[in-house]
Amino acid sequence: MGNWVVNHWFSVLFLATWLGLNIFLFVHAFQSYEKADKYYYTREILGSALAWAARCLNFNSMLILLPVCRNLLSFLRGTCSFCRRTLRKQLGHSLTFHKLVAYMICLLTAIHIIAHLFNFEHYSRSRQARDGSLAFVLSTLSHKKKGEDSWLNPLQSPNMTVEYVTFTSIAGLTGLIITVALVLMVTSAMEFIRRSYFEVFWYTHHIFIIYIIGLGIHGIGGLVRSQTEESLNESHPHRCAESFKHWDDQESHCKHPQFEGLPAESWKWILAPGVLYIFERILRFYRSQQKVVITKVVMHPSKVLELQMNKRGFSMEVGQYIFVNCPSISYLEWHPFTLTSAPEEDFFSIHIRAAGDWTENLIRAFEQQPSPIPRIEVDGPFGTVSEDVFQYEVAVLVGAGIGVTPFASILKSIWYKFRHADHNLKTQMIYFYWICRETGAFAWFNNLLASLEREMEELGKADFLNYRLFLTGWDSNIAGHAALNFDKATDILTGLKQKTSFGRPMWDNEFSTIANAHPRSVVGVFLCGPQTLAKSLSKRCHQYSSLDPRKVQFYFNKENF
Repeated sequence: MGNWVVNHWFSVLFLATWLGLNIFLFVHAFQSYEKADKYYYTREILGSALAWAARCLNFNSMLILLPVCRNLLSFLRGTCSFCRRTLRKQLGHSLTFHKLVAYMICLLTAIHIIAHLFNFEHYSRSRQARDGSLAFVLSTLSHKKKGEDSWLNPLQSPNMTVEYVTFTSIAGLTGLIITVALVLMVTSAMEFIRRSYFEVFWYTHHIFIIYIIGLGIHGIGGLVRSQTEESLNESHPHRCAESFKHWDDQESHCKHPQFEGLPAESWKWILAPGVLYIFERILRFYRSQQKVVITKVVMHPSKVLELQMNKRGFSMEVGQYIFVNCPSISYLEWHPFTLTSAPEEDFFSIHIRAAGDWTENLIRAFEQQPSPIPRIEVDGPFGTVSEDVFQYEVAVLVGAGIGVTPFASILKSIWYKFRHADHNLKTQMIYFYWICRETGAFAWFNNLLASLEREMEELGKADFLNYRLFLTGWDSNIAGHAALNFDKATDILTGLKQKTSFGRPMWDNEFSTIANAHPRSVVGVFLCGPQTLAKSLSKRCHQYSSLDPRKVQFYFNKENF
């Protein structure tokens, strides 16, 4: 528990602040409706079942766009290059926070809808009461003062239904639209759909435009109303509520109260982040229109396509990613891919694995030779947690399958740094684990690993890179062949000096070995892989970090984009 607090204190503080603000806004809005005199008559009809969660909804709708402003996050990551490691790590959790805010919006929307269902039930009962009560008199005010905006109950007649008000009022119609939009966005963002049917997720998630616009105009109808300031001064409810039966009397000092709809507030909350997001999209559109030249196309085993490209003014750091669009496949779909090239190279590259309709169509388009090479548009690059890899004395890189791509960039950059004798390199040792299901995958970066082996030996730094390859899918023929040739100098599967291991890493043994080898080092653990592996590695980071800050500390970092 102590190690967990050491590694996550800032995240806990941030989330506690966010939750605290939500609670404060919820309670403050509730108290305003419950105590303010201008809502006295509104409470006579509705009781306490007002739209409690509206202000919290506005607050979270203001936040929802900020974590997906990728240029803003890259700018913050760059300006925080000298910030403490704990602060910089939080930028890598932007999508997690985006999901948390989305879940909070769903919860608050449910509360808001339920509150309004109670509201309409009370509106309906008071309109049909005909018992001469104050609630009934207030519900019929619009008929007694024709031509004046004095109504309090939106149900203008006993026969008017809730459905009619919902589909004919601005508040009701926009509320229905944004609720449907929210349901579609949340359901299509589920892990299974996002991984298996990315196109469904991509298109449906852009319904957020309807959600934001609908939210901005939702409050214009003024469905929930309050007594006007002038009427409050003239006929204060504390003085006049009990004499409501004499409001029509000419000699009475108390007149019929006048009401007005609450001014729309949602647009004030979402205006600034909305403008910021528009600028973000304009910048991304401008960059995506710059010409991209494809200099080399390589088809690797296991249906993996490598594209090497050039683009004017393109500048990258290790571990960053780009968004790629192919207009001949889809004008609207943009897919993220980690850069596999190093900043020192005169091109940038990506590796694309067939994992869905879009990627399969793209690979098929490049396989059709001698057809013209499809045009590619690129947006980015954008920063990730892997940019910080050289800030650690010891780095542990864990890639699963195609998840090796960000580490290819890092390993290439290390190769260049050693070739050019970069004395500013803080990292003293790298542990690299690559876990694959099939042997063909290892061919993607065999040449890179072989070059690193030779380079480190020539420089007398053979111990700088400790890499392990793990094969999780094999048959008896492969295992038998490997066993018979185990004594050979190079691995029978990869041709590398490091032998391939069968199965999965024993993480407790690996972390224990690293902790013993570097008892006073700060170790950065970087993963690009599935969530189950992330949970396992995160647990080990907490388990093997020392409570003494002078001793070994493991910091877990996961790629999210």
